[in-house]
Amino acid sequence: MDEKVITQSLIKYLFSQPEANVFTVLDGASVEQLPQLLWKHKPENICLYRGEQAPDMASVAPYLVELKYDHPFTKLVCEKGWGNHWGIFVLTPAEVNIRDLRGHFRKFLMVYDPDRKLIYFRYYDPRVLRIYLPTCNPEDIKIVFGPVGSYITEDEDPSNLLRFTPNGVKVSAEKVKLEQLQ
Repeated sequence: MDEKVITQSLIKYLFSQPEANVFTVLDGASVEQLPQLLWKHKPENICLYRGEQAPDMASVAPYLVELKYDHPFTKLVCEKGWGNHWGIFVLTPAEVNIRDLRGHFRKFLMVYDPDRKLIYFRYYDPRVLRIYLPTCNPEDIKIVFGPVGSYITEDEDPSNLLRFTPNGVKVSAEKVKLEQLQ
């Protein structure tokens, strides 16, 4: 499938609900020079790590970014990041702001492994999130979704997107063929 068609279809899908805010959580470890790209394009963004970061940590940190339909950064993320594991997309009700969402996402940065060792949880990697969300129990669903209406990730086949929404006792996963959105 043509990359231009994928980009246009993805943007169309992300912004198909006018009453929703669109955010992305980008993985600095997957996006080369992410802090510089954010500085250059100036979308509203905030690092999920607290405080001033040393340059080596700032370059691999996760960043929460509010996307706007006609903003060049939105096109860049959809064009270059889709299929390359740059991050995940999040749709929220209009009243949810970036600061509130940052507080929500910060809760998941560190988790305990089976040996009770504290480790980083890279949920913002689409390869991780698309495996994790279907395993959530009803309590986990409430916590993980919080103010989030849906999570959107690339599928293993980047011509598809996966939309995850809470459905009471489980997470519903919908696969959407991007070419069908044209």
